[in-house]
Amino acid sequence: MNLLVIFIGAALINNFVLQQFLGICPFVGVSKKVDSAFSMGMATTFVMVIAAMVTWLVYNLILVPFNLQILQYVAFILIIASLVQFVEMFIRKVSKPLYDALGIFLPLITTNCAILGLALTSVLKEYSFTETLIYGVGAGIGFTLALVIMAGIREELELVDVPKSFQGAAITMIIAGSLALAFMGFAGII
Repeated sequence: MNLLVIFIGAALINNFVLQQFLGICPFVGVSKKVDSAFSMGMATTFVMVIAAMVTWLVYNLILVPFNLQILQYVAFILIIASLVQFVEMFIRKVSKPLYDALGIFLPLITTNCAILGLALTSVLKEYSFTETLIYGVGAGIGFTLALVIMAGIREELELVDVPKSFQGAAITMIIAGSLALAFMGFAGII
């Protein structure tokens, strides 16, 4: 039951994008088309899950035993940057059109504060390895869900007549705020 609570909490209740406001850059930048938003979400989810596992191992097996917790930020950033490079090379090799569609936002996963926030939060909450893994999966699914919902709404908005004063960034921020309010409704389920 505890693992289910961690998963639902990370995916819906404490959604990194819509509740903690981490990872806003790809949320706004890649959420114009559902397919690219889903692909970015999956790439970020992959990095989140692997980063959660590796950072937990480094923190608990290296930093804590040698009393080097002060280096957690440096270690976590290096781990995340390395993983993103791996994902970028993999996507370039497997799907060149996807690599081109994600463009500059793919390397920006490195600086996505949601991933660093995941690593730091799991340490602060003192999660076990399994709990950290579930937390990473839930956070990644929640991130993907937020991107895909936003992209779906933005695709539909292309078919309607939006007043000129609301076009562009204004309507995007209104949608983001509305989604954040909607996700606040999940706070009472657990």
